[in-house]
Amino acid sequence: MSNSEAKRHEQKRVTITAKRQFTIPQRFYTELGFEREAVCTMGEGLLIIQPIKSVATNEYAEQILEELISEGLSGKELLEEFKARQELVQSPIEIMLETAKNAAHGNDKVEDRT
Repeated sequence: MSNSEAKRHEQKRVTITAKRQFTIPQRFYTELGFEREAVCTMGEGLLIIQPIKSVATNEYAEQILEELISEGLSGKELLEEFKARQELVQSPIEIMLETAKNAAHGNDKVEDRT
């Protein structure tokens, strides 16, 4: 196993409290970019915890709003179109999470949802 492969699979032992809580090791938390939320995925005897980065979502929201305003939308029409376009942004994010989950399970095949 190469040095980079060993680093990708680094493990740390954590203690789980009676309330089912544990602390993510600081270096893992920092290097993976965890913030206030995470996605937990369970399968094949594994629990995968992935960071959700709210900053990226906010950046998409700002870009969407800029586009809609430049298109001359306002009021209720602006709000409705913003919601519709924001849903379109969620789909690629979900695909990225699915890709990461498949990679963690050693499955290189990714379902094409486009």
